[in-house]
Amino acid sequence: MPDLPTETDPYGAARVALDDMPTVLQPGARIAVTAGSRGIRDLVPVVRAAVDWLRAAGAEPFVVPAMGSHGGATAEGQREMLAGLGVTPESVGCPVEATMETVVVGKLDDGTPVHHDAIAAAADGVLLINRVKPHTDFHGPVESGLAKILAIGLGNHRGAASLHAGGIPSLGGAIEAAARTVVAEGKIIGGLAILENAVDQTAAVEFVPADGIGAAAENGLLQRAGSLMGRLPFDQLDVLVVDEMGKDKSGTGMDTNVIGRCWVHGIPEFDSPRIAAISVHRLSEASHGNASGLGMADVIPAGMLEQIDLHASYVNALTSGAGGARRSRLPMVLEDDAAAVLGAVTMSGRRDWSELRLARIRDTLSPHELLVSPALLVEAGNRFDLEITGTARDLTDASGSLGSWGEV
Repeated sequence: MPDLPTETDPYGAARVALDDMPTVLQPGARIAVTAGSRGIRDLVPVVRAAVDWLRAAGAEPFVVPAMGSHGGATAEGQREMLAGLGVTPESVGCPVEATMETVVVGKLDDGTPVHHDAIAAAADGVLLINRVKPHTDFHGPVESGLAKILAIGLGNHRGAASLHAGGIPSLGGAIEAAARTVVAEGKIIGGLAILENAVDQTAAVEFVPADGIGAAAENGLLQRAGSLMGRLPFDQLDVLVVDEMGKDKSGTGMDTNVIGRCWVHGIPEFDSPRIAAISVHRLSEASHGNASGLGMADVIPAGMLEQIDLHASYVNALTSGAGGARRSRLPMVLEDDAAAVLGAVTMSGRRDWSELRLARIRDTLSPHELLVSPALLVEAGNRFDLEITGTARDLTDASGSLGSWGEV
């Protein structure tokens, strides 16, 4: 893999980026700093950098969860999700305050109310922090990033439900309009946008002023993020084995841009990759039972059912609207990992197993590192952009569990 842009000091980069903030903070100003539910590699050092910078500027920073209906749509559940991602008062150096209460700060042209977290609304200012990347459901000038964490993340359960109610085709425009409505209140002091490269490392941390959120400045960062994003190196697979899915991996559990499945009525499917069958084998601990997006898998092992909290999953899925609901149906359930993989192979329709195009990944944040079947190994050997390492091994062990990755 070619050299990738990498920020080796995300804490330092965040502090330098904040020096571009034009806002003059009043001494003692209470500033809310957002932290979402995604698995952002350097979320903790970037949040800590923001807290330290704000305190040095004379403010009194604190962290607020910004994750819509995640965490079972409860304040305690959202605090637990943040703790699972490493965001605690001890790690970021300030209090973590959470609520599901909101205030309505305006309405969209169609009458949809714009909700805003009550604690953030009562603060003297709000600093947004989020990763900017292509969205899993729609594409447009603004996708996943600062506008989304402002409009949906800080909208809490009510706000997320209101904006998703119009359906996925209109969601991008609703996010932009809602974000502008909140920015117009005058309390958003800007945002830190985190860009990640193809191997899930921080590539850059950039400051976006308030008037650039949901506008040209954020769109420019989205274009950069799209060019950096990791993708599977094969356009067509019979079977994709995904070790783990979860809300810390993607809002849809598995990134639709990676697996090539959207499954939202009215939204065109991806041209690539084309994957006949997908098996998923674990739910991440950081998901706290939320298996939204599980319906994009074709088969799972029975043990995975024990990890799923259906209430938390369905609250989040139904809040997300048609797409979330459709993609949260249960797939076929077989007795163990080996049976699940075999079921996926059967679903693929590949009769000659010597030609089976099977790949295994840890999760959709890590599509650059794969275990592959012999047929794909031959193809990989003829490509200059892929490096073959390690030795042959069995996909599953004698107990029916997925084997270890070993030396890859």
